Amino acid sequence: MTMTILFVDDELPLQRVINLKFKKKIRSKEWEFMFAQNGVEALEKIREYPQISMVITDINMPEMDGLTLLGELHSIDSKLKAIVLSAYSDMRNIRTAMNLGAFDFVTKPIDFQDLEVTINRTLEYVEQLEENEQKLQHAQAQLIHSEKMAILGQLIAGVAHEINNPLTFVVGNLDLAEEYITDLIHHLQLYQQQFPNPGATIDENAVAIDINFLLEDLPQIIIVMREGTELISQISTSLRVLARSDTQVRVAFNIHEGIDSSLMILKHRLKANEYHPTIEIIKEYSDLPLVKCYPGQLNQVFMNLIANAIDALEEFNKGYSFAEIKTNPNKITIHTEVLEDNTQVAISIKDNGIGMSSELQQQVFKPFFTTKAVGKGTGLGLSITRQLVEGKHGGKLKCISSPGVGTEFVIEIPIDPMEDK
Repeated sequence: MTMTILFVDDELPLQRVINLKFKKKIRSKEWEFMFAQNGVEALEKIREYPQISMVITDINMPEMDGLTLLGELHSIDSKLKAIVLSAYSDMRNIRTAMNLGAFDFVTKPIDFQDLEVTINRTLEYVEQLEENEQKLQHAQAQLIHSEKMAILGQLIAGVAHEINNPLTFVVGNLDLAEEYITDLIHHLQLYQQQFPNPGATIDENAVAIDINFLLEDLPQIIIVMREGTELISQISTSLRVLARSDTQVRVAFNIHEGIDSSLMILKHRLKANEYHPTIEIIKEYSDLPLVKCYPGQLNQVFMNLIANAIDALEEFNKGYSFAEIKTNPNKITIHTEVLEDNTQVAISIKDNGIGMSSELQQQVFKPFFTTKAVGKGTGLGLSITRQLVEGKHGGKLKCISSPGVGTEFVIEIPIDPMEDK
């Protein structure tokens, strides 16, 4: 069965790129693309071609923008799902799009591998709706997706705006700059060999600019710049992992890399500010095997629990001065180990914050329950975290806490679920 996809964007060259990138899918008749340049054209095609399975739309377009288009889709076909194209920095429009019923989003510049994964996931979801067999899973997916958008919105505030576009410009030109600099240095060295006595003016300038140091240091500057862009790329990748959904199969995953990736994204919240000193991260990592799991979902678990620990410490700090907090530093301890039966791993995330009463612990995993101020929490984080650990991974999630002592969440998941069966 051919799935028809309507691509809505006013950039005409994108039509050719889409057809080239997905030519195998098109030739095998798995996918068929239709194109529109704005929301008005898109609505006309949707009414004319009821076989359209999904819509991919840009937000900023003439005549009718993507947000207005999203608002019209539901009245035409409630089953029709849409993906929006935007930038990480445009969170206001992304949130509006999600509220209007968008199924997912893809960032610009487009990562076509990511786009293919998102299209596949959307089409699978559409098929499930048509078969009407997985209503409960649909509701869970929407809750998870909404929570992921809320988390992403908080994280974006601590990351440089529009990270992907400038990174593309820098990385794209860095290779050229390195090549040009190498050629220029070689050319200058040839001059020095052919004209060992260039004259007083050139000699004086060479001394003034310290030409020998410059020739040695310039390549090192390029190396440092490349390391910086690689770090930015890692941050961007970590955000993309958090925001994207997993494939339908488990893969071998390094638990420590997932934890470290989450810590890197949350680094801005761990740094000292005018309210508290640096939050200390204590890593007690054991030698863990690779775990067969859904990495994106497990990263979301780590992100939720570490962010909750930071929230608990910030709440605990209220009423204390910077100096008072420094005498009893904020700490988050992350401990990992292989359990005695060698079939499971345990990950513990513990803070030395305010802690919880036994009554609160009984409520903490319930959907929509939150102790945070209005607007600061949806009450879905821990409920979804438990669903991801227990429902998706067949593990256990425990909460251990006492008032004034702190809170510890312990995750236990199987190393290889297939071996346990």
